[in-house]
Amino acid sequence: MTTNTQERDGGHDGGPFLLAKVLADTLVATIGRPRTAGTPPATPAEPRPATCRDCGGAAYWHRTVRGKWLLVEPGAFPVHTVPAGQRWRIAPDGTAVNLGAGSPTDTCRISHFYVCAGRGG
Repeated sequence: MTTNTQERDGGHDGGPFLLAKVLADTLVATIGRPRTAGTPPATPAEPRPATCRDCGGAAYWHRTVRGKWLLVEPGAFPVHTVPAGQRWRIAPDGTAVNLGAGSPTDTCRISHFYVCAGRGG
């Protein structure tokens, strides 16, 4: 059979095999190291310095909680000066977290794309 069993070892029926086992073995062979159960994924790296190609301004790349990369302006801004939805907080592990609402006395970070002078928007 070709769907639930695999012939191997000189034509002997190897019995059922699990696709997950095959994929895991392939990943280990490709990556070179298995991930043990219960081990959290790697934490985001330190912020990566960058220069904006549109305006030449300095900024930092941070990974968001959803795994995307966000170019963040250096320095903090008072929350009351930044629109809701554009307010970011950088967690101790370097992850950018959307702040949403915040205390008027708080500070937050802002995406460089929102304030970039070189973008035509």
